[in-house]
Amino acid sequence: MSVFIIAEAGVNHNGSIELAKELIDVAVKSGADAVKFQTFKTESLVSKNAHKADYQNETTKSDETQFDMIKKLELDIEAYHELIVYCKMKKIMFLSTPFDLDSIDLLNNLELKIFKIPSGEITNLPYLRKIGSLGKRVILSTGMSNIGEIEKALFILMNSGTSREYITVLHANTMYPTPMEDVHLRAMVTIGHTFDVDIGYSDHTLGIEVDIAAVAMGAKVIEKHFTLDRTMDGPDHKASLEPDELIAMVKSIRNIELALGSSIKVASKSEKPNINIARKSIVASSEIKKGDVLNESNLAIKRPGNGISPMRWDDIVGSIALKDYEKDELI
Repeated sequence: MSVFIIAEAGVNHNGSIELAKELIDVAVKSGADAVKFQTFKTESLVSKNAHKADYQNETTKSDETQFDMIKKLELDIEAYHELIVYCKMKKIMFLSTPFDLDSIDLLNNLELKIFKIPSGEITNLPYLRKIGSLGKRVILSTGMSNIGEIEKALFILMNSGTSREYITVLHANTMYPTPMEDVHLRAMVTIGHTFDVDIGYSDHTLGIEVDIAAVAMGAKVIEKHFTLDRTMDGPDHKASLEPDELIAMVKSIRNIELALGSSIKVASKSEKPNINIARKSIVASSEIKKGDVLNESNLAIKRPGNGISPMRWDDIVGSIALKDYEKDELI
């Protein structure tokens, strides 16, 4: 199965439908499987006195509350209808992450096939229970969590009606951007072994190399933020890929998928013609007459490899020449 690549537009539309459509166009051009937004009702998501994260303070106005910042990024139901229609026209899957119970209902009514649970909701029992009851495919991000919290979240999802086979767990780190030393990509593999689930990686590092490494380590899903321009105002632009980088990431992942290939070690189709050219055979190192004893003095090992293999050296040394040989002639 091909790696499922989610181009995470998130809130990088800055509240504009036109910017959202431009982001969809970029995702389509990149070859990503889905483009994902974020669905929330600000009043249900954050209280008026909630503080912003440090990275949000650096990328938005310092005198602006988290409530005010998020309110500007909220899309209404009409916007989602329009974006879904646009995605269908462009032949890319529309996804959105719900951040509250009402948003789960909204997206379920819009007939989303996959529900993405963000890292911040992994300890939200009513939220997990509601998504689990839908019986849809679920992608669970695990930033900030430990193995015990992941176990509890999976139990709630499955106990509520979602089968294990429908769940993919993403290793993640919620710092924007994530320092390389905090990625701990091996933990993604640990999650898969511990819970016998498909694994993936939601990436907030700068660049694309960690995503490529995650695919090589077994990720079935990759999620990556992207933007039209990293210098735009807004909380997530700075830690997002620009269009050319997103295109490069998708191309690299597809190449890695091809390169991973089969686990069976045999000569590949492309290299079989090289066998006779690169390998060697047993040849005469000097003139040999019929009846002479073949020995280390009159034998050598040289290319090409279409004669007797040097692996049979011990069988040939000490035998009798059945014909005359010129120098360099294959035995």
